[in-house]
Amino acid sequence: MLGFATLSVAALALAGCAADAGSEETTTDTGSEATVAAGCEAYADYMGNEGETVEIYTTIIEPESTLFQESFVDFEDCTGITIEWNGDQAFEEQIAVRVEGGTAPDLAIFPQPGLLKSFAANLVPASDTVSASVDENYTADWKTYGTVDGTFYAAPLGANVKSFVWYSPKTFADNGWATPTTWDEMLTLSDEIAASDFAGNAWCAGIESGAATGWAATDWMEDLMLRFQDAATYDAWVDHSMPFNDPKVLEVIGEAGKILKNSDYVGNVSAIATTSFSEGGSGVVDGSCAMHRQASFLGGILVGDYGATVVSPEDTDVEGGISTFYFPGVSADQTPALGGGEFVGAFSDAPAVAAVQHYLTTPEWNNKKAALGGWFSANLGLDTANVADPVNAVAVQILQNATTFRFDASDLMPGEVGAGSFWTEMTAWIAEDKANQDVLDAIEATWPAS
Repeated sequence: MLGFATLSVAALALAGCAADAGSEETTTDTGSEATVAAGCEAYADYMGNEGETVEIYTTIIEPESTLFQESFVDFEDCTGITIEWNGDQAFEEQIAVRVEGGTAPDLAIFPQPGLLKSFAANLVPASDTVSASVDENYTADWKTYGTVDGTFYAAPLGANVKSFVWYSPKTFADNGWATPTTWDEMLTLSDEIAASDFAGNAWCAGIESGAATGWAATDWMEDLMLRFQDAATYDAWVDHSMPFNDPKVLEVIGEAGKILKNSDYVGNVSAIATTSFSEGGSGVVDGSCAMHRQASFLGGILVGDYGATVVSPEDTDVEGGISTFYFPGVSADQTPALGGGEFVGAFSDAPAVAAVQHYLTTPEWNNKKAALGGWFSANLGLDTANVADPVNAVAVQILQNATTFRFDASDLMPGEVGAGSFWTEMTAWIAEDKANQDVLDAIEATWPAS
């Protein structure tokens, strides 16, 4: 198979937990009498599949894949199931080739729900055990994204969050500013900064991204749609049961303009269109701006390219220190979240496959994986004490407390819109000061007829 490498994660079956002459054994009732070695009690529900191999096919490759492999070791040792990790950067093309060729993987990690839906006819519905675990350990919105035409197929895995405002705790402390908890408070703070003797702008932004220029502006629209409209309206906007130029969308673009098209806040508005999305956030590091809205991944860019240090909000004495606060809602108790995540679907109904799919939904595995670093999920049982990165810890809190969670709308819309006119028209909105209604009308005109 072109484009992917096979990475075997398995240690010797039962190497660490299987009973030997000197080990202690316990008997656990999991539907039938099963002998569980001392230290393996947490894996009793997955016993009875010794010697089985389960392939996981995914986009995730080294170095990230190494930590996934490490997170499975105890499970493999205790259950005797070998997990074979197949990382492939060409996953989105090759998964179709494998399914059509009769070599579908046991489990596949889908990077977004649209791709998952295209394979619903080939996937095995999730077991009752997996379904119950997802009900217990995730908010209902996450299960919805793994469901196609009323059938639940795929359980959530990792997550990402876009509802962040990046800032410097030192800059805020030095100027006596408090992080806002509502949209109006954030506008009031922006007014205060603009009127102060602070040398920089209240906000910095950048939407340039090569052929994808404009996507960063669409994220503002999506976050604000979840704040000024309800979840049902957001969904109707995504699936076009509500036109793109509906008055509700017009209200939202107007709210976005209160910051992005306010020269008192951002300085040269049109320059935002030619400033890269990564450079746009650099101002919070060097002090040329106070706030920047961007997803959780920005931290790595600012650290690697601009010398920032990711700190907690309490670290107010670190020069170049950056942190985040939640992009606030209309009220303090309204806490929607915009983000994304992966979903694990099964192409096999083998018991060992179901056991692995179930294990990945549990707080036990999610805490084990998070503790290895650089990863988090929306699992309600994930303890933020196991999430070392302070930004990721905030992301977990946002996901666990979200009143609504929705995926990036442009990723779910038809390509002509979500990766086409939505990007280009939001760019024209900023670069050319194109009118709000004209932008929405132009996007609406590109929506496919069927």
